[in-house]
Amino acid sequence: MTRPSKATIDLTALRANYLWGRSQQTGKAFAVVKANAYGHGAVACAQALADIADGFAVAFCAEALELRNAGITNPILILEGCFDLDEIRLAQQHTLWVAIHQESQIQDLENTSLSANTLHVWLKVDSGMHRAGFAPQEVQAAHARLKKCQAVASITLMSHFASSDEPDKRTTLKQIDTFEEATRGLPGIRSLSNSGAVLAWPQAARDWARLGILLYGADPLPQPTAQLIPVMTLQSEVFAERWLEPGESIGYGGRFVTDAKTRVGLVAIGYADGYPRQVPSGTPVSVDGALTRIIGRVSMDMITIDLTSHPSAGIGSQVELWGKQIDINMIARAAGTISYELLCNVKRVPKVYVGDIAV
Repeated sequence: MTRPSKATIDLTALRANYLWGRSQQTGKAFAVVKANAYGHGAVACAQALADIADGFAVAFCAEALELRNAGITNPILILEGCFDLDEIRLAQQHTLWVAIHQESQIQDLENTSLSANTLHVWLKVDSGMHRAGFAPQEVQAAHARLKKCQAVASITLMSHFASSDEPDKRTTLKQIDTFEEATRGLPGIRSLSNSGAVLAWPQAARDWARLGILLYGADPLPQPTAQLIPVMTLQSEVFAERWLEPGESIGYGGRFVTDAKTRVGLVAIGYADGYPRQVPSGTPVSVDGALTRIIGRVSMDMITIDLTSHPSAGIGSQVELWGKQIDINMIARAAGTISYELLCNVKRVPKVYVGDIAV
């Protein structure tokens, strides 16, 4: 028998989320497929979106080349930019757009020989996140230097928000103002909005948005309002069951002790599959469409759930860990993390693609 754990990826939902996200602002939108499309499979997701996406965004050059090798011809932006001269040449060869966020990257462009007007660069402004990008007072000079580079065909101005998923904080408005002041008078299209900004900060809308976590149906806001559809359903099955008497402990450390006669289901999934070990007893799961709870610690390959109130459930019952019934953000909060990390950690279970354009 094949182990029943899997991640079902709904490509129809993926497309719907992209179209909805792009509709929230007047410009174009990247589908961000870095980190293997947040654990969903970069090539499969890009292929499913290729006919509707304005472009894709990835973290580094190898991720972009994977898409090109799979036949993706849409614009691809490398958010970290190039690490050396060889990658700059690869970017030129494969028509990749590259972020420029530090002095050494400008120097590489100034010191390498490339065909004229072949490279589209995205000049990153550090508007307040202080992770990457040119300080506001450095932007005008950096732009002037890039403009003189023979290889540079166009310069787009971009920045990234530190707190766009916190609608009550004024930080995002301050970053918008800083970006505007730093780029005042400079030509070129602009890109500010990530998922949080698309959902909560319409003031940030510019020529290009970058749709990340919302693309996969996980709302980053503390009080979700968007009509997003979960793309991944992490699921498995009950493969064993037993009754325990009151006062018996379950799992590593014996942290959960039954207070009544309890029917326990053993589910074939664990933290090695990407389900977080940190979640406590009581964290919700769905069994055959009905809610129940985890009892005991999550193990590497298994979890235990409470079947006492579900007499029809048993061996072979379908269990959803997150997806359309169980909100991944609820699981992330229980684990003390964010949905991004949970999705990216799904690696061992097979991915099954469904939808009108399943690959």
